[in-house]
Amino acid sequence: MYQNQNNQPNQQNAQQASANSSRSGRTVVPEAKGALNQMKYEIASELGINLKQGYNGDLPSRQAGYIGGYMTKRLIEQAERSMSGKA
Repeated sequence: MYQNQNNQPNQQNAQQASANSSRSGRTVVPEAKGALNQMKYEIASELGINLKQGYNGDLPSRQAGYIGGYMTKRLIEQAERSMSGKA
C-alpha cells in the first residue's frame, strides 16, 4: 500500500501507480499490432513526418507525440462509432 508523508495509506498514489503501470507500451490485443503499426505509418505520412521502418530514435519527441496523439484520437473515434452502431 502506498503511504503519504505521515505513513498513512494514500489511495490516490496507489491509483496513480496502477494507472502508470497500465501504460507499459504493450499491445492489449496482440493480433492488432500489425494494424496499429499500419495506422502509425499512415498517420505519419498524413502529417508529413518521415517515419522509417524499424528504429526511429532520432525522431524528435514532439513529432512522435503528434503521431501518438492522432492515433489515440482516431482510435477513440473508431470506438465511438462502433459503440453507436455507425461503424
